[in-house]
Amino acid sequence: MKYPILLPNIFNYPFTYESSLKLKVGDYVNVPFGKKSITGIVWDKFEENVNKEFKIKSIKEKLEIEPLKHQTIDFLNWFSEYNLVPLGMTLKLHLLRGKAIEKQKITEYQKYQIESKKEQFNLSQEQEKAFKELVKKDNLFRVHLLQGTTGSGKTIVYFKAIEKIIHRLEQSLILLPEIGLTGEFEKKFKNFFGFEAAVWHSKITPKRKKIIWSGLANGEIKVVIGARSALFLPFKKLGLIIVDEEHDQSFKQDEGVTYNARDMAILRANNENIPVNLVTAVPSIETYSNIKNKKYSHSRLINRYKDANLPKHQIIDLNQNKLAKKTFISFKTLGKVKEHLDQGDQVLFFINRRGFAPYVLCKKCLNVFSCPNCSINLVYHKNKKKLLCHYCGYSSSLQRKCKKDNICDFVFSGPGVEKIAEEVKILFPNQKILIFSSDTMNKASGKNNLDKIISGEVNILVGTQLISKGFHFPNLNCIIVLDIDLTSRGHDLRSAEKNLQLYHQLSGRAGRTGKPASVYFQTYDLKSEIINQMTNEDPYIFLEKELELRRINNLPPFVRFISLILTSSDEIKLEKESLNLKKFLLSQINEKVLGPVEAPVYKIKKKYRQRILVSAKKTSKIQKNLGEILKKYSLPSEIKLTVDVDPISFN
Repeated sequence: MKYPILLPNIFNYPFTYESSLKLKVGDYVNVPFGKKSITGIVWDKFEENVNKEFKIKSIKEKLEIEPLKHQTIDFLNWFSEYNLVPLGMTLKLHLLRGKAIEKQKITEYQKYQIESKKEQFNLSQEQEKAFKELVKKDNLFRVHLLQGTTGSGKTIVYFKAIEKIIHRLEQSLILLPEIGLTGEFEKKFKNFFGFEAAVWHSKITPKRKKIIWSGLANGEIKVVIGARSALFLPFKKLGLIIVDEEHDQSFKQDEGVTYNARDMAILRANNENIPVNLVTAVPSIETYSNIKNKKYSHSRLINRYKDANLPKHQIIDLNQNKLAKKTFISFKTLGKVKEHLDQGDQVLFFINRRGFAPYVLCKKCLNVFSCPNCSINLVYHKNKKKLLCHYCGYSSSLQRKCKKDNICDFVFSGPGVEKIAEEVKILFPNQKILIFSSDTMNKASGKNNLDKIISGEVNILVGTQLISKGFHFPNLNCIIVLDIDLTSRGHDLRSAEKNLQLYHQLSGRAGRTGKPASVYFQTYDLKSEIINQMTNEDPYIFLEKELELRRINNLPPFVRFISLILTSSDEIKLEKESLNLKKFLLSQINEKVLGPVEAPVYKIKKKYRQRILVSAKKTSKIQKNLGEILKKYSLPSEIKLTVDVDPISFN
């Protein structure tokens, strides 16, 4: 008998195999493919050219694994069509490699088994109201937003919703944007539930992946805390999906298969006919628009837990307050920091740039050090004594032979966290100082550093936006924002929305235990009303204005953008082919086609990049139409096309 077998590769269709075995849709099998044996799945449709003459190979064996549910197959089909991703590449997101998915012993799941709760958590009246709204119709698909002030106890509310799902013997998935730093979250989960959740991300061991995969497929594991890829796991009976920090850009995967995990979580919940709860302090503009259109229901937590006050905001005008000598910190700021340190407060200096200096110049030969592979400056990391490219990972020594005279004499321009930390150490020599960035916190020492911050061993933090992502620092009551002028510039259509989310989240790190707290913004030219709008207790006021601007200018979420990125090492061929593709698109679709233009970061990893932007009505079937059109267009082999549906970044 013939069977369609989908394989994890770049093809957009299943391959036809034969077998005397009795197989059904969703069964896992091993098949020959080229010179290898590969794991595939019996799919729900045959390839289109099934009637042509070709030799049909035989299926080697059926694997003893729980078959893939038809709802998950539907989800993968929809995922492929929505994101214009080959079906085989979509399957690759689901499958572990090769024969890796054998059944596990029951003892492997013991740490994930439900025990009696160790602590009782009582909800406030406001939290109880939000919980009841959260679990209303919790056996059907619907999207519900839980919006709450930072520190208002949103997590406990949705933990209660998960508890209800567990009692129904169903499974839950919690998606988090930064999975590498979830130690604190895992502790909170275990304190509430009395057992451990399975944690899923790219850095867990292959053995642990097998255990979690098998435990979900047979229903032994009830809760997964996961990164984006957890969406593709084989849940036996999924009952609820939580997307925490739903606004966070980290949910968008920009490399390899491009997709937005928040949107795909909604798609999977729809396929499973289960609820999905989005959780945030500041919703994305798309989510806010869907609330206004009544597509999503929502509830709000206005008050902080135990009625702690939000921090006060103060602007330090750098036109009137001089910077301390050879620093980026004003004398007035130093005075405020000293006051807080004297009161026993922890202090954070916030600057959203890694490294020591983003711009390195030789003052003798005037050479600016840029990446040989990318059209971007190298960033100097003093701790590593290296110049690094944050796009391709290229690194270089600082020792350079000068084009004019012997060795280069460097000028380091623009501050990064390392530079600010160096200044702070000079200004506050008796304080314990720690850098909080992806360079320092994603290492093995990250958990130890977190414990030191929480316990109060660290007095001063110097951090990037990583610090804004949901951490609870009980002693942090003073935040100094050093680069608000820089983060408010640029041509990104989402910059206002991103800044609103960033500074709300950042402010939310301070004053969480009830002690008075302050956030100070150093600025040369930003108007006070802009900062006041971005930090207003009610983010809906800002989002309402932003949504109206988007409507007037016919921008997302009122239209759909699809970005086509063409890359090649041949700059001239790329430019010519980009123009040809635009002409072809204009001849095939009645939509706006903008570009081609050079991408803002024009070269990455020695490949030049051109962008074409298609703008279409939300009601049009643009993905389906564009998918059919691109099938007809033949690109030269040396040019790669990447499709980004609903782009967030335009780099």
